[in-house]
Amino acid sequence: MNAESLDTNTITALVTDAVAAPSLHNAQPWVFRYVRDTGVIRLYADPERALPHTDPENRGLLMGCGAALFNLRVAAAAAGLTPRVLLLPDPASAELLAEVHLSGTGPSDDTLAPLAPSIRRRHSSRLPFRDEEIPAATKERLSEAARLEGTELFFPDPWHVRSILDLIRDAEESETLDPGVHEETVRWTRTEPSTVTAVADGIPGEAFGPRQRNASVPARDFAVGRPMPGRDSKAFEENPNIALLGTARDEPVDWVRAGQALERVLLRATADGLVASITSQPLEWQDIRWAVRDPVSAMANVQMVIRLGYGPEGAASPRRPVTEVLDFV
Repeated sequence: MNAESLDTNTITALVTDAVAAPSLHNAQPWVFRYVRDTGVIRLYADPERALPHTDPENRGLLMGCGAALFNLRVAAAAAGLTPRVLLLPDPASAELLAEVHLSGTGPSDDTLAPLAPSIRRRHSSRLPFRDEEIPAATKERLSEAARLEGTELFFPDPWHVRSILDLIRDAEESETLDPGVHEETVRWTRTEPSTVTAVADGIPGEAFGPRQRNASVPARDFAVGRPMPGRDSKAFEENPNIALLGTARDEPVDWVRAGQALERVLLRATADGLVASITSQPLEWQDIRWAVRDPVSAMANVQMVIRLGYGPEGAASPRRPVTEVLDFV
């Protein structure tokens, strides 16, 4: 298969897998454009889906787009294509994040295609996990997944995990005092189930998970004080498995790379029978973000806090129709 033979159905299928990626508040801040003459898929950030109070630097937005880019790479490899990616190819266009050149020739990355079945299985799980340690070999596979994307995955010691939980609580208190953050959370999360609202973005009520009875894991409570009849509370794991994903530098291109690394880690975790949830709460406040990193590690900039473990899979959040995010030119 080569660039000239790619038809509308093939490109649509690739982008359908791409948009299964996670994004901040499931805002799905991406637009894809297929250039027929060159066989290139362009990925753009969608500024209309930014969260200026929650994500003032658009770091989370670019990470979400990076996660979608990684899914696109996996889907292309599974279709027998070789994706070649150029990040931030046009300095004059801040919204153009990547160009993906697709061909049926050239060196292939054999690590990509095996992750394809995990794309549709991966969902954030905000449910209680079992208090069970992750084997060292599994942790190493996850760390290697991050390294393949030029990032680092670090598993902090128990004392550091406790400090991270404290920082998350500090971030939650800051959020309650910021009306802009509160408004964005209410806008993009809905206490009703998706079957009632029929909305194709944001986080539906069934994906919130129960309230934490012991407040022991890093999971944002999207209800933010809103009533949710029937929502119960449960005890979560006392000793959560936490990983920090980080980069050496902290520029927009690093955020796109971190998003790709995040999705590679999450797909690898799904393939290994793990479930996960992610949070960036303490990273959204500059006065406490620096404290999330472990001072004895080489990680310079933490980009995401990941909770991993064994337990029930989370509910799927809705996705917009591909026709809303894909153009052909």
